[in-house]
Amino acid sequence: MNDLDSLAPQRAPTNSRPLLGMTVLAVEDSRYASEALRLMCLRSGARIRRADCLRSARRHLQVYRPSAAIIDLGLPDGPGAELIEELDRVSPRVGVIIATSGDATAEDAALKVGADGFLLKPIESLGTFQQQILRHLPADRRPNGPYAITDEVISPDPLAYRDDLEHVLNLLDGGHDAPVLAYISQFLTGVAHSASDGAMAQAATKISGETGADAVAPMVALIEKRLQTRLAI
Repeated sequence: MNDLDSLAPQRAPTNSRPLLGMTVLAVEDSRYASEALRLMCLRSGARIRRADCLRSARRHLQVYRPSAAIIDLGLPDGPGAELIEELDRVSPRVGVIIATSGDATAEDAALKVGADGFLLKPIESLGTFQQQILRHLPADRRPNGPYAITDEVISPDPLAYRDDLEHVLNLLDGGHDAPVLAYISQFLTGVAHSASDGAMAQAATKISGETGADAVAPMVALIEKRLQTRLAI
């Protein structure tokens, strides 16, 4: 595993771009959440690579070592905590490991398995994002002197939310058994909450523990309504 930062020209972080020269691996299944992270990295000067599951993340990590890894705790092929624990034990260690979740109660468990910090979804504040990474970096990787703490709020492209809704419909094409619906429930509840779609979050929560097409029919109807509305726009 190569250190990707060592393969690129070194650029010192600046007060306005405090993560300049860093490579961030975002392990995130939601396109909407990934778009928010992409914009935050862009504003901060960091490069970003994305993996949408544990398997994809491990393929990335066989090739390079990122400066920081931001890992969602609820991934389609297993818990993000599993990857956090792996990265915490490997040597040399990834510089900063940050866990993310829409469940605030998940923070303690993430820190116990090796996460340096925790970002509660929705991740909207650019300043919070930057500080969560910078506070865990070695001193020589931080900007020299004080840096501006921005209060900028990041708003992802609504089309990324549409991609997540279409992804849910694609998952349902594969069946309506309990594991599939359990994953869809936690995935869509979090995405809808981030997109300020309360009705969708409520519909997604209701399918937890259910099975069969009838159980998801109201949620599917709402997804199709959202997609049709966006097409009309």
